[in-house]
Amino acid sequence: MDWLSNYVDELDWFAFLTIPLFTGVIGWLINWSGLVMLFAPLRFHGVRVPGMKELATVLPRKLQEVPGILQGGIGWQGIVPARAAKMGSIAVDKAIAKLGTPAEFYQQLEPDQIAEHIVTVFRPEIPDLVDQVMEAESPRLWRDLPTPVKEAVYQRVQAQLPNVVGTVTTEIGIHIDQLLDPKIMVIDHFQDNPGLVVRIFRDFGQKELDMMVRFGFIFGFLLGVPVAVIDSIAHQAWLLPVLGVVVGWITNSLGMWLIFEPPEPKRILGFTWHGLFLKRQSQAAEVYAQIIADDVITLERIGDFLLDGPRGDRTRQMLATAMRPAIDQAAGPARGALRVAMGSGRFDTIRDSVAQEAVGRTLTPFKDPEFSARQAEKIRVLVATRTKELPPRDFVDMMRSAIKEDEWMLYAHGAIMGAAGGFLHLAIFGVQGG
Repeated sequence: MDWLSNYVDELDWFAFLTIPLFTGVIGWLINWSGLVMLFAPLRFHGVRVPGMKELATVLPRKLQEVPGILQGGIGWQGIVPARAAKMGSIAVDKAIAKLGTPAEFYQQLEPDQIAEHIVTVFRPEIPDLVDQVMEAESPRLWRDLPTPVKEAVYQRVQAQLPNVVGTVTTEIGIHIDQLLDPKIMVIDHFQDNPGLVVRIFRDFGQKELDMMVRFGFIFGFLLGVPVAVIDSIAHQAWLLPVLGVVVGWITNSLGMWLIFEPPEPKRILGFTWHGLFLKRQSQAAEVYAQIIADDVITLERIGDFLLDGPRGDRTRQMLATAMRPAIDQAAGPARGALRVAMGSGRFDTIRDSVAQEAVGRTLTPFKDPEFSARQAEKIRVLVATRTKELPPRDFVDMMRSAIKEDEWMLYAHGAIMGAAGGFLHLAIFGVQGG
């Protein structure tokens, strides 16, 4: 054991002990700055470089994934907000598609209640709607009609309103799978509002994220012990920066593993390990459901998507066609006489104009914030229940999808900081035994 005694006697203990402290502090800084890189800034910050956009097309795929490169800039955007649309897409494929079909979401909103609300809001607008259409299509006839007759028309249309609205909500329910695309809704909204994706992580996972930062010091310190031993034996100037790369890479990868793995409790080295986020799947489900119900799949956004989304023309045409029989009924016994007096073509034009105008007005109550907020609770309950029931692996895929393919950037960042720590220690203390 003489070699061990000689080793201990000749050891520069001060330099030796500072290595684990350095790696511990660097480990803390790596995980702390890694979280900053994950979530900030929400939008790209940097400078445009002439020719960078063209050069980016021939760069390796991994480099093209760095935020801003493909857009011809050098700078940074948080990995999570930069991949918000991607997370939305994968979240739909992995989770939301399993949470419920468009028909299930729509039924949770209770179409009967929606119909009652539409009738209540729309009924006072009937006189204005009838006046607007008749003055545009047959102004002289409408102007010459006595006021009692006009009032009778208003009352007749209002009496038919529940049937008309019932037809609208029924037709939407029948065709909702073709008219509503939750995937497009989620992707577009996440892309326009990347802060929502950050909120999903922050609102339920801040405690675990803070713990990951603290573990960075522990991981770094423990990994620094063998680094100190190797450095004290090898006496090579290049060794600390190289080992710093290894420590930095491992520290970040261990931090990510700590959060997401294993998806189910597993005994390793006598300890039970379980991903920190996975331990709180139930709480995470509530937060996730609240954000989806309040900001993503809301009654207001459903109404906007139905009328103004990529399938809006189809919605309007379908609803107008469905309304025509109800509008015919509103004409009542006078329908035949009106056709003779106005001509069949003019009568049909007026009927179609009323139908087209009514379509937009019927769905306007979808935008009532107070009513939308009440209905959102039903969506929240559905999403929360289904998210809690997701298998742990699917839940991990949903939460990790925004960063999975870009984690190498965090690991590379850790490696660079580890190398910098090695150079710094070398500059202050030199080579052990040198």
